[in-house]
Amino acid sequence: MTLFRVPDRTRLPARRPRGAAARASAVLATAVVSTAALLLPGCAAPGPAAGGASAAEVAHGAPGSGSSPAPVASAPDESAPGLDLARHSTSDPDSPWVVVNKRLPLDPAYEPDLVTVRGYLVRRDAAPDLAALLAAADADGVHLTLRSAYRGYAKQAAVYDGWVAQLGAAGADEVSARPGHSEHQTGLAVDVGGSSDPGCDFEQCFAGTPEGRWVARHAADHGFVVRYTGPTTAVTGYAPEPWHLRWVGTGLAAHLRATGVATLEEAFGLPGGDYAR
Repeated sequence: MTLFRVPDRTRLPARRPRGAAARASAVLATAVVSTAALLLPGCAAPGPAAGGASAAEVAHGAPGSGSSPAPVASAPDESAPGLDLARHSTSDPDSPWVVVNKRLPLDPAYEPDLVTVRGYLVRRDAAPDLAALLAAADADGVHLTLRSAYRGYAKQAAVYDGWVAQLGAAGADEVSARPGHSEHQTGLAVDVGGSSDPGCDFEQCFAGTPEGRWVARHAADHGFVVRYTGPTTAVTGYAPEPWHLRWVGTGLAAHLRATGVATLEEAFGLPGGDYAR
């Protein structure tokens, strides 16, 4: 960007003016510089090397600074805590923010638009971020595997019935969704595993594996959230599943991380918990 240049007619004389002349010259110079600031609002503030704040510090406030920075106009940022939570529907099954839980079921006939990522079916709009997440883990030397992804209504019914046979209906409800209540039917949820300790796949110990720790730290960078955690069981209705990732997009994932909101139910003010009796 071209720097503002003070017009020649406002330059101060080589000799320092004295008395009233000095004061008049100072006022004039100040007015010109102020006018320049008004005319060129897009000019960047000096960087840290020049003793000023960086662009990020100007936008968000420098840590430990004693005064609040002036507001900086910018385009809406989906990753900011002020994200418009009405931007997408939470009830339309084709929405990236659809919320499915024990109180909010899907139509049994719903089938998403699916593509394949590493041999598993996922919804088309989630696929690029899932591929990026897996590639980023590989680049960090962490080898995530996909263990489950899309499951239609009939498949979920078979999975749930299997848990009922093992644990009874009450026990099955703690670890598996009834058909129509599973995020896997949306095509936006995946279950991941790891190569460091395959015995921890689908087990609580997955959280302590290199893959589980990486996912907890980096899932949001790629638009995913760890949907079911210990502290949120009463809200989500499910026991912790550190392997279960739900795609919501990078904007909402960043918003949840920035605000500390742990569940979609709390973010959108939606019912959760156990099935209605």
